[in-house]
Amino acid sequence: MAKYRYLPMTEADEKAMLDVIGVQSVEELFCDIPESIRFKREYDLKPAKSEPNLLRELAQLAAQNVNTLENASFLGAGVYNHYIPTIVDHVISRSEFYTAYTPYQPEISQGELQAIFEFQTMIAELTGMELANSSMYDGGTALAEGAMLAAGHTKRKKILVSETVHPESISVLKTYAAGQHIEVELIPETDGVTNQEKLKAALNEEVAAVVLQYPNFYGQVEPLADLETFIHENKSLLVVSSNPLALGVLTPPGSLGADVVTGDTQVFGIPESFGGPHCGYFAVSKKLMRKVPGRLVGETVDENGKRGYVLTLQAREQHIRRDKATSNICSNQALNALASSVAMVALGRNGLSEMAKQNIDKSHYAKKRFLEKGFDVLFSDAFFNEFVIRLREPVAKVNEELVKDGFIGGLDLSVYSEKYQQHMLVCVTEMRTKEEIDAFVDRLEGVK
Repeated sequence: MAKYRYLPMTEADEKAMLDVIGVQSVEELFCDIPESIRFKREYDLKPAKSEPNLLRELAQLAAQNVNTLENASFLGAGVYNHYIPTIVDHVISRSEFYTAYTPYQPEISQGELQAIFEFQTMIAELTGMELANSSMYDGGTALAEGAMLAAGHTKRKKILVSETVHPESISVLKTYAAGQHIEVELIPETDGVTNQEKLKAALNEEVAAVVLQYPNFYGQVEPLADLETFIHENKSLLVVSSNPLALGVLTPPGSLGADVVTGDTQVFGIPESFGGPHCGYFAVSKKLMRKVPGRLVGETVDENGKRGYVLTLQAREQHIRRDKATSNICSNQALNALASSVAMVALGRNGLSEMAKQNIDKSHYAKKRFLEKGFDVLFSDAFFNEFVIRLREPVAKVNEELVKDGFIGGLDLSVYSEKYQQHMLVCVTEMRTKEEIDAFVDRLEGVK
């Protein structure tokens, strides 16, 4: 019998392999490694436990986590606490989806391919773009891929990115750009939105694209229609990172002239999960469809006229040969994309719009309550579900106290910017009740 439950190799298996190799023992395999540098002590690990005792210990550790089931969360900044229809988990837990691998063989992958096709269709409709791919790792990598597409398409070597884009997405973009020898220049933020005059001044014939976020990191809705005109006059592309839930009420970026729209569908059917995994989306105008990274599923008919789905516009080699690839990303988040698809279908067009409207209404109610209590609330009323308040104490300290009262506080902006010491980014989604909002504001009144 196997000595270890999860290492099921028997002694007979081991002997058979050694016989084939032609050695007498496992030790003999390491004879070329000097004795003086071999590891000859026990690993510094706790003694093994029985399965019941191990499960109990893990449950006790998990119980120490602060979670959004027991605490009212006002934390957003890219990872949001939203309503997830119960049906989502039921569908994605089906074995044909839960264990599915890459759908290169369409004859046995029709269910998976159709699910991806539906995801693409809904994302294209939400963003106002002509097509979307089958999903990407997350919003940050999707945005970076959009910028790299723009550089390749325009054959230019500079990307302008607004300071109002999520700082972590900017970091990912810089990492991608370094490998491609592409310059990334930051455009300053003024009053929570992109400084238009600074952006105009930075545009030149070297700029491949301008990267904006809509709504942006501070929750503000950037005036894309105003910015798009002079960006395209410079023959640069407009790459927009967008919260797809907000597009239930905002004008889609595609209708405002965006060339590439990316983002994260975590807002639809995907739990926060301490930051991931999530599901990036990537949508483009038709002129760019052959330069889309990742996979693209198309609808066709077979020789009998029966509807079918296939990977299209790209050969498999495009994913695995570096010299022919549009990108070295060849995977997608199919299971999470399915979760988002099920959530969007369960909500429906009207439900999605209502959910987005509740985010606006509840967050604006919260802002009103903060103002009534004398808080300094920054920027304009043109925001979706996040806004910035100033406190008189460090946000990290305040958040530690809030947890004791059952609240998860907003994001400490000082982590990302010296400019915003003692500033909190507050997020209010449809999950927050009037009572929770009022209690949160009252609890913070002492540090305004």
